[in-house]
Amino acid sequence: MDSPGQGDIARDSQGRPIVDRFGRPVRARQPQRPNPPRTPRQTPPPPVNETRVFQSGPPRQTPPRQQYVPQQPGQIGHLRPQPPIIASPPAPPAGGGRRRKAFNFKPRGCLGSIGLVLVAVLVLSVVVALWADSQLNRVDATPAEQISNTAGTNWLLVGSDSRQGLSDEDIARLGTGGDIGVGRTDTIMLLHLPTTGEATLMSIPRDSYVNIPGWGMDKVNAAFSVGGPELLTQTVEEATGLRIDHYAEIGMGGLANMVDSVGGVEMCPAEPIQDPLANLDIQAGCQEFDGATALGYVRTRATALGDLDRVVRQREFFSALLSTATSPATLLNPFRFFPMISNAVSTFSVGDGDHVWHLARMVLAMRGGIKTETIPIAYFEDYDVGNVAIWDDVGSEALFEQMR
Repeated sequence: MDSPGQGDIARDSQGRPIVDRFGRPVRARQPQRPNPPRTPRQTPPPPVNETRVFQSGPPRQTPPRQQYVPQQPGQIGHLRPQPPIIASPPAPPAGGGRRRKAFNFKPRGCLGSIGLVLVAVLVLSVVVALWADSQLNRVDATPAEQISNTAGTNWLLVGSDSRQGLSDEDIARLGTGGDIGVGRTDTIMLLHLPTTGEATLMSIPRDSYVNIPGWGMDKVNAAFSVGGPELLTQTVEEATGLRIDHYAEIGMGGLANMVDSVGGVEMCPAEPIQDPLANLDIQAGCQEFDGATALGYVRTRATALGDLDRVVRQREFFSALLSTATSPATLLNPFRFFPMISNAVSTFSVGDGDHVWHLARMVLAMRGGIKTETIPIAYFEDYDVGNVAIWDDVGSEALFEQMR
């Protein structure tokens, strides 16, 4: 057994120590232990929320980094240059997508000012419409039994010759004479608004000889005297076969005030007219009518065809008044617009189910163009109720059929 410290002497196959040429024992070679492989150092990535400042120009490059890379186990490695790292923008916040900006209600520039003006105009329009609707006079104009529905929408437009509400000064200025109570209708027109196409404004001569339900044959305007708007509506429905959907009525004082509130209406009569009963004295040609002159113009019968000429003048005046009332000079002028609205709602009477927005739709429809008609008259005849107009059955039926 080898002595301590001699266990590392080389021996031959017989177990004898091996010596060198000088007689010294030779040490046995120890097996080499391989060095464990070295792992390269990892550079930690930059933190996600790291704040970096970027400047304009090319991207900033960092100097090359060196990393220890071993060649083989037990050998010394060498340093190998690494590619440069280019700075990149910070990662988006968790949740992805762009961060939404809070909506700013503060108006900017001219567009914001225009938006505020439009909102103010809209609010004012709604307030004025609701106020005007509450001021309208409403009457019962719907018969208990109406005929079946017909095409489009039909308005019965009535101009009453009632003097109620006029002062002595107004009566003298307008030349209307004294109060005659309920009165009759100087103007009866049926406005037909089709679903598509041009509107039709049809005049019904007030001396038309028709059947008044419950009263027999008489002039059409007598229906208003004995039964008011409801009986007049029923009479027109049965005579024309057209269902009346809306009703609007204006008196003498209301019409004159409407004209004055819009600053007058331009009319172009083809001939001079002098009529002391209507307080009218005008020359031919275009001229400005005030309220009193306009009222006399639509009332007078002092021309060759009497009532037939009058219904034509009434349609002309109605169109001119509508054009003036809806012109920018009136709508954009508060000194004309508000008096016009005030006079209109205080003097107009409408059916129980009618509102100011129905009137607005009627006006807008008429601005798109109007076809005017008068019920064809075959002849005039004297009866116990006076001189009456007899309709042309064929011509009038053809006219009504176009609107049904």
